[in-house]
Amino acid sequence: MKAQRAWLTASGCAAALFLAACAGSSTSAPPQKSANQVFTYDTYTGVMIDGWDPATEYSNGIIAMSNMYETLTRFNPVTHSVGPLLATSWSKSPNGLTWTFQLRHGVYFHTGRLMTAQIAKAAIERTIKLNGGAAYIWGAVKAIDAPGPSTLVFHLKYPSPLDLEASADYSAYIYDTQAAGSGNLTTWLNAGRDAGTGPYTVQTWNKGQEFEVTETAFGKYWGGWSGPHYKKVVFRVVSSDTTAAQLVRSGQVSFVEQMNPSLWKSLQGTPGVRLVNSPSWQNLLGQLNAKVLSLPVRQAISYGIDYKGIIAALQGAGVPSSGIVPAGLLGHFTNLPNYSYDPAKAAQLLQSAGYGPGKKPLNLSLTYTQGDTNEQVVATLIKSSLAKLNVNVTVQSLAWPTQWARGKSASAAQHQDIFMEYWWPDYADPYSWFVNLLQTEKQPYFNLSYYSNPALDSQINRVESLVATNRAAGVNLYHTMQVEILQQAPITFLYNDNYQYAMSTGFSGLQVNPAYPNVVFAYNLKPTGA
Repeated sequence: MKAQRAWLTASGCAAALFLAACAGSSTSAPPQKSANQVFTYDTYTGVMIDGWDPATEYSNGIIAMSNMYETLTRFNPVTHSVGPLLATSWSKSPNGLTWTFQLRHGVYFHTGRLMTAQIAKAAIERTIKLNGGAAYIWGAVKAIDAPGPSTLVFHLKYPSPLDLEASADYSAYIYDTQAAGSGNLTTWLNAGRDAGTGPYTVQTWNKGQEFEVTETAFGKYWGGWSGPHYKKVVFRVVSSDTTAAQLVRSGQVSFVEQMNPSLWKSLQGTPGVRLVNSPSWQNLLGQLNAKVLSLPVRQAISYGIDYKGIIAALQGAGVPSSGIVPAGLLGHFTNLPNYSYDPAKAAQLLQSAGYGPGKKPLNLSLTYTQGDTNEQVVATLIKSSLAKLNVNVTVQSLAWPTQWARGKSASAAQHQDIFMEYWWPDYADPYSWFVNLLQTEKQPYFNLSYYSNPALDSQINRVESLVATNRAAGVNLYHTMQVEILQQAPITFLYNDNYQYAMSTGFSGLQVNPAYPNVVFAYNLKPTGA
């Protein structure tokens, strides 16, 4: 999910995670003080799936953590550049190897400690040492100094856009490494605690329950609490699209992350409800198992999918892909040799591999994330279009933790032929797709095509430094890599997401920021009453 973000919603109850919702409690919310006090985020899947440690969390927890933790900088979708957050200013040396950040004064952690450069340094160094989640964002860092209480200096091994990387939606958080005292910090955090500087701090965590996470306002937040603000944020897990629509109609939730396009459109004009449709940097991918599927078969699958049919079925929730990089990001091109639906070419490629019409059938397994109606639609259409080519696709919906665990299992027998998942950048740059999904891995993690290409690995290893020193050359290398990926077909690019949100009219101030997918920065909202 990070990739799930999956990570999306099939109606009905098919996992223990959603038993509370299925038991019929989904339409009765606990007492709320008023609409001006509580912001309720309706999500289709569990929130804290990947643990509570801000150094390593790399899944759906982003929607809650982004309100509890902050980064040095934050990407601004209006200016298309990073702006200050915990750092108020920064500069780099002429050779790009030294970056100096000046930190904001008067920032308190939820533990009560005052943020200093030394504490920020310790947080980043711990994240680098643990090397989990998106810790690769600090890959250029050789050493960090804290010469003053508010001055943080990074020494790099090679030039890299550190101000952008410091705005990442994972593993860039600044946190109090001493929150657990002499105890183990990860264990302390995984009990449902946080050690951030954000406007909200965790109040309750009910693992596997409908009302999973509740956050409450942190009184010493550096931004202050004057003016209208939500004082509480609730993350509510509702696996049924129909129930989610009922909840937003009745005002029991403030925001619905996603529902199927037809149901979403049916809310148009509903009193008290407003709809938002916004482009994203998130795309749905089908990772093709390169260990068992030959190149002609992978290419045949890519030609055998009816992409236009998928876009039509999504009714505005998706737009065609052009390469792996979505529009709006460096490295996006419209002149790539993309696949289009061509059954005749697909049949020809399958025939060359001994399969296809009139030959022995090709049997494939496909997994997608349980609770995601859009993925369900796409999986059904893939099965249908490939069936015409004598390709039998067994489709299985799995809870994201189960799907991912099977995909990254050390046992090849657990692996699928097509792994369907969403991806989005860890910061406003396409590097995340390449380093996570396409670079060779000894042990599978997110490269669930199990694809290995040493020449591509070498290009991935130098593209970010090239972007930092010679942007045009770096962009050109992203083009070259995408052409290679399209030819080798380890991944089929199914579509790019359009966010389709349904929400209450009882607040203003929502700014959709594609750099932080599906995140609502609740502090920036102004509740007005329904």
